[in-house]
Amino acid sequence: MAVDILVVDDEHDICQLIGETLEDEGYRVRTAHDGPSAIEEARRRCPDLVVLDIWLGDSRFDGIRVLEMILQLHPGVPVIMMSGHGTIETAVETIRKGAYDFVEKPFKMDRLLVAIKRAQEASSLRQENEELRNRSDFDQEDFRESVIPGTLQTTIKRLASSQGRLMLSGEAGSGKNYIARMIHGLSNRSRGRFVRVNCSLITESTFEKEIFGAESEDSITVGALENAHNGTLFLDQVDCLDKHCQKILLKALQEKSFKRVAGKSSITFDVRLISSVTSHIEESAKADLFLKDLLFHLCVTLLKVPSLKERLDEMAMLVEAFSRLSAKNHSSPLKTFSKDSWIALKAYSWPGNLKQLKNVIDWLYVMKKTETHITPEHLPVEITNEMPSLSINTDQMTHLISLPLKEARTEFERDYLKAQVTRFSGNISSTANFVGMERSALHRKLKSLKISRAS
Repeated sequence: MAVDILVVDDEHDICQLIGETLEDEGYRVRTAHDGPSAIEEARRRCPDLVVLDIWLGDSRFDGIRVLEMILQLHPGVPVIMMSGHGTIETAVETIRKGAYDFVEKPFKMDRLLVAIKRAQEASSLRQENEELRNRSDFDQEDFRESVIPGTLQTTIKRLASSQGRLMLSGEAGSGKNYIARMIHGLSNRSRGRFVRVNCSLITESTFEKEIFGAESEDSITVGALENAHNGTLFLDQVDCLDKHCQKILLKALQEKSFKRVAGKSSITFDVRLISSVTSHIEESAKADLFLKDLLFHLCVTLLKVPSLKERLDEMAMLVEAFSRLSAKNHSSPLKTFSKDSWIALKAYSWPGNLKQLKNVIDWLYVMKKTETHITPEHLPVEITNEMPSLSINTDQMTHLISLPLKEARTEFERDYLKAQVTRFSGNISSTANFVGMERSALHRKLKSLKISRAS
């Protein structure tokens, strides 16, 4: 996406020369010839960079004042000052007031282009650092192969190359946020911002300011839609929005424009929309809890993100990945896990999915710091409490002893496999791997013993 540069100079020929040169370099250019129009352009949309002349032919509204007002409206936007009457004192003053660089007229265009490139790089670095602070551990590059199921990775790469609106459906903690960031990072919008809005925390009274922003005479609050311009807007848990907010959002998405709260000008936007839901969104729409038109607008493609219970075969890989992270964060050696501890981890229901698994592993490295080999007694009690018991009571033993060997073996096999199927939450691959049978052979055995996966 092209970088948006605002060029401000009272000399039209210079504006035109700079504008045409920058457009030839692939930049998108807006121009203004005096202070008020420059401020109006900056209010209409925050530029990525400003090239600003100090002397604007109006002593009441010179470039220094425009610089101060732009930085008040949009703190952090890089501004390159120009002057044909420059002195060291003037340059120092503009830098002290927040300008990124100072270019003295007449200048070679290459000098300005270098200054613009450096300002861009500094701004991008600042933005990347801000995004890194906001990222979770799931966003680290070395987790990609572990956290994202192999079956999804090809789909994600294909979706990243498109501009279509995408809805992610899955349980809380299953990695939807990570997948959304991954799609953004692999897309041609990766130079733009990834903006996440947690819709579960938005109320009717805060919705418009959060999504559209707000403005007053001397300040502007940029909302999520404007902030994500040329990037990706991730509406996390969008099904938590109430109907009133849904209607407001739908109108803005359909019109591709909005006004800030207390603002007068319409603002257009260009974003890739990704949303997530944790419930059965189609049922919510049928029950009139979610607007059908908004669902159709957001959900061009629906991607189901599997829960951890659906990924028990990948438990070892996930535990290893989170263990590496915890060991690094706590300066501890990697822990190993006993066979019984693996059984307990796979038997647990994991209502919090990947986030909960990560927290459990992190807890082990904090609370069981001296333990290098993890057994069931080291695990949190809520995990071991869900392990089914395989003990045989006296009555069962008496019953088995009274049977011929063939019948006793069959009955024991049935009870044993029922317990194992239950232990692994009906996952046949995990059960087969543990009991030492081929998957197809286990299927046949369960069928012959009339054991269902729901046992």
